[in-house]
Parts: sequence; structure tokens; C-alpha cells
Amino acid sequence: MLSEKHKQTLALAGIQFNHLTEQKIADICQQTCLPSSLSDEELVEFLTTANTLYRAGDRLISDSDYDFFFLAELERRAPQHPFLTTVEPEAAFSGKTVELPVRMLSTDKAYTVNEMLRWLERIKKAATDLNKPFAELIFKATPKLDGFAAYDDGHHLYTRGDGKRGTDISRVMQRGLVVANNGKRGLGAGEIVVSTSYFKQHLAEYFENSRNFQASVVKEKELDPPAAQAIKEQAAVFYPFELLPCWSGSAQQLEQQLETIFREQLNAVDYDVDGVIFEIIDDELKEYMGATRHHHRWQIALKDNVETAEVNVIAVHPQTSRSGRVNPVVEVEPTRLSGAMIQRATAHHYGMVKNNNIGPKAIIELTRSGEVIPKILRVIAASEAQLPESCPSCGGELTWDNDYLFCTNNSQCPAQISHTIEHFFRTLGNIDGFGPATIEKLYACNVRTLPEIYKQSAVDFEGIGFGPKQSENLVAQLQRSRSEQIEDWRFLAAFGIFRMGGGNCERLLNHHKLEDIFTLTIEQIVAIEGFAERTAEIVVRELTRVAPLFKQLFQLHFNLAITPLISELQDSGELSPIAGKLLVFTGTMTQGSRSEMQANAKKMGAKVGSSVSGKTDYLITGEKVGASKLNSAQAKGVAVLTEQQYLDLIGH
Repeated sequence: MLSEKHKQTLALAGIQFNHLTEQKIADICQQTCLPSSLSDEELVEFLTTANTLYRAGDRLISDSDYDFFFLAELERRAPQHPFLTTVEPEAAFSGKTVELPVRMLSTDKAYTVNEMLRWLERIKKAATDLNKPFAELIFKATPKLDGFAAYDDGHHLYTRGDGKRGTDISRVMQRGLVVANNGKRGLGAGEIVVSTSYFKQHLAEYFENSRNFQASVVKEKELDPPAAQAIKEQAAVFYPFELLPCWSGSAQQLEQQLETIFREQLNAVDYDVDGVIFEIIDDELKEYMGATRHHHRWQIALKDNVETAEVNVIAVHPQTSRSGRVNPVVEVEPTRLSGAMIQRATAHHYGMVKNNNIGPKAIIELTRSGEVIPKILRVIAASEAQLPESCPSCGGELTWDNDYLFCTNNSQCPAQISHTIEHFFRTLGNIDGFGPATIEKLYACNVRTLPEIYKQSAVDFEGIGFGPKQSENLVAQLQRSRSEQIEDWRFLAAFGIFRMGGGNCERLLNHHKLEDIFTLTIEQIVAIEGFAERTAEIVVRELTRVAPLFKQLFQLHFNLAITPLISELQDSGELSPIAGKLLVFTGTMTQGSRSEMQANAKKMGAKVGSSVSGKTDYLITGEKVGASKLNSAQAKGVAVLTEQQYLDLIGH
């Protein structure tokens, strides 16, 4: 159960339990309740709770379980979930918050050599785009400190916060905390860390772990004597990333010496380290590759590969997905692997099962490298594979498509219907309570379509078996999903149209109104930049398939923010100088946040990028702009506008 200290930390962070109970949290931590059995809402609430407590120094579960068991389960279900695409915030503190001079993003992770090689291939492709010789590029590797992330601007020290805004914790420096290696102030991002050897010798009896110590140093309360002494003896420091010991070399050297480099950097400092960060040091290439909302694309953290285990296969069970694909889930004898009890693994597709003879009594080697469901490394002893003869959900006919088996009963298959409904609500992102358990219960009572769900009253939900309060909440959430504004492209993406993720949906709606897209021809879609002929054929077919359902839901009058049509802006004379232009914003803006300016630019028909390229039309600069973007813009002939010049240009 949660301790009083846990509860105080969660209360300070403003975290309330809407889907979990303390008992269920205890069950999850004791592994009597697996991540796969949690609803999306429960899983995200647990991840948020675990992350908050970890960053406050009161760890609830191990790092490996958080990464491999819970976070990876969310990645499997919803790769674009906001929890995964935003920076995991540091612990909450009261005090002044400011926009950080640079975004402090999380770091993308790799667990295998192959993942590292794929990252290098992405670097190589970007270098080719910029006509840079890949063999001449220089990479560097530094220890990935496991401390408390902060930013030092020379006058103040700030927490990483949400990656954009941080809390002023300058009191830490006023207490005597110094920069590592006798470094100067103002070196930017780094971490508050404590010497591992010092902690073991002098602090272990007072603090449960180093993270707990780091949090105590940062908090507003008066320092405990042991913590004050650690600061006085400079065992605890602020370590700027810029001062970390590093390896540097070419891509060829990196590939050939990866294991040696990795081991050397893991042991390069006397502080807690949970991996090694690799990055390219070419500024122009960094700008070109840019970043997601979560991490920089030019940087990756390699974490120590987890252990493997040889296990006996009990059975291979088929499961049908939203698309109708039947996936094999391998049941194995219970085995503890990387801190968790493993009972199943993924075989990717039935072609793998068939070709490798993975059947009952086979012996396979597993690893949990970043997967909630362990991966099969190899088959040690084969056994005759047992392939399904019909869909496990509806009993319908199966057909092969390359290595995959598909159920052809798309309109009546329970699994496909349930997963489609779940995908719709998850993509909307403005509704809670309609996870797998709720949808399964509705399906069992013959409520099997989205229009039927939206027709349900509180009395109807009670008749299905939900409690009075839960029934009222479900109705309120359905109403919320219709009244709370969402983008029209997100609404379209919720229908799960193949090849139509959020980006393609937004691109399509830049050229055609939402209600008109169902009559588009292949030629009209191909005419839009980014749509190849094969994709256009699939989109036309899929739009025809979902048109009846779309019409029913569209009539419920969802509050949609309409994507502006470039053609209408042109015809109305409202076409601003930025319509159809590619903009990049950089620096700190004074008349609104950068995200607000980006959103407004999109409304005016502009496209917004994160890095300067040859296709960029304008670079809009705020305060505290680094030289790299400016130099890149100058080299590529990109027009550079100050914030005021930009506002004058668009008439604001």
C-alpha cells in the first residue's frame, strides 16, 4: 500500500486516482495484476504515479519493470499516446516557473546493437540529404547520469519540469552545491548527482537510494545534516552534460568498438549511470534531423541489454487485432526474467511460427529488451507448429497475406469490432472510462457500435451492469467527447483508416473539407504532396468502407476545430504571406508562447517544422537564439525574421 510519504508526494504533484485504488496499485507492484489486464486509463494513471514517485525519490517499482513491463505495454497499445510523446516531468515544486532557454527533452532508448545500427542508418540518410560524407562525421558517447535533471543559466537553476518550463530551485546553489570538476556556472543542462562511493559509505543509512537523496537536496525543507555535509564535501554536485568525460570517433569506429565504448563510459564517473548517450556533434545535421515532442532524433541512449532465458513452450495462442490480423502469442512455462515473471512471448507473425516450428514442447530463448512481451531470440529445439484453422474470435475464415494470417469477417468479428471502438476513443483523447473492460462489457450486452454507445443513457448503462455513479460518469464522458473541441484531423484519424495517421489526415484536410473527402478520386489524392498512387488507392477504398459509420457519428455534432483550406484562404483574399510556407520558430517568444505561435501559423495555412532545411521559407527568431539555426538558415538562403517582423508580416 502507499505510504504516507507517497501520498504527500502525489498530493503535491496534484495526482488523484480516478481509475485506480491503493489496493490495485499494491497488486500491480506485487505482480498479481499484470499490465495487460489494466485499462488504458489505469495503465497511464499507474505510469504517472510511478514516474512521479521515482523522480521525487520514493520509487514504487524498479526501473526495468517501469521500462520493460509498463511503459512498453502502453507503447504496444498506443504508440502516439501523449504520455509517450511528451517529456516525463520532474517532481513538482512550488515557486516561480520560467520558459527554459532550450527544450530539455527525454532521450530515445536502444537496447540492442541492431537498434543502434538503425539509428546510425537514420543519421546516414540525413547526412546524404545534406551532402555530408558520412564517413567523416564525428560521434560522441557520454555516461547517462541517473540524477535529478536541471538547467543552469548562470544566475538561476531550474528543474527540467515538463521540458519547456521549469521551477526555480536556485536555493540548491545557495546551499553550497557546486558545479562538478570546478566548472563555471551557466553551462546549461545537467543533473544533480551524488558520488556513488560516498553514498555507500556515508549516506546509505540515512537515505534509501541516491534518488531519494537527490530529491531531499532539491526540496524546500531545511537540509538534513548528512545531506548538508555531502554538499559541503562536494560529494553532491551539479554536473553539466558539457563537462562529462566522453569518447569521440567515426561511425565505423563506433560500430567496431561499440561494446568497449559502452562499458568504458558506464564506468567513467563515480555517479549512478543508467546507460550511455550517443550523439552526432554536427550542428547542421542536428538542426536538420530535429526532434519529436519527446526526444532529439540525433541522440540515443543505449541501455544495458537485459538477461535472456531458455524456456519451454506450452502452447501458441492466436489473437485477432483491430485490422483482422491474427497474431501468435506464445505461452511459456513461468520464468523470472529481468525482474518479472514471464508467461508469454511474441512471435511477431504466424509466418515465423510456421517457418521456425514453434509449437508445444519447443525450447526457445527469450529476452526482454524493451518489450512488455518478451521477444524470441532463437529457437533452440523445434516442435511441430499448430496453425489456427479459423479466427479465434469469430470462427471466420482465415487467409494468408505474406507472413500474416487475417480474419476476413471484418464486419462481425468481436475482436475487430471491440478493438476498433477502443481505437476510436483512444485517438479522440478527450474521453475516459471506455477502456477494454468497459467495451467488452458493452459488447456482451449487444452494444456493439459507436452510434449505439453514444445513444446509451445512465439508465441503459445501469441495465448493462454498471453502478449508478459509473453510469453517470460514462454518459458525462460521452458528452465531453462531443463538446470538448478536438481537431477535425484527429476525428478522422480515430476511424482507423489504413495509411491515414494523424499527419496524413491533416495533410488531406488542408486541401479538402472533411465532409467532402469521401467522394475524392485516386487522382485527386495523388495530387496532394505526400500521397503516392498505391496509398491513394488504399485511402479511397478505406474511405468508402468507413463512410456510413462516419456519417452517423458526424451527425452527433462533435466540436471540431476545422483545418483551414489553403485554396479558400487564397480565394477569400485572406491568404497571408505565410500560407503554404514552411516556418521554423526558434528562441524565446515575448508575445505568446512558441506553441501558440505555431498553432496560429497553422490556422493561417502555414506548415511548421522543427529544423531548418532547404525547403524552409522563414526562420522566425525570438530571444536567446543559438547560432546554429541562424548559420544554417544563412547557408541555405532562408529568410530570417525577428518575432516583431513576423508579426508585422502577418498583420498582428
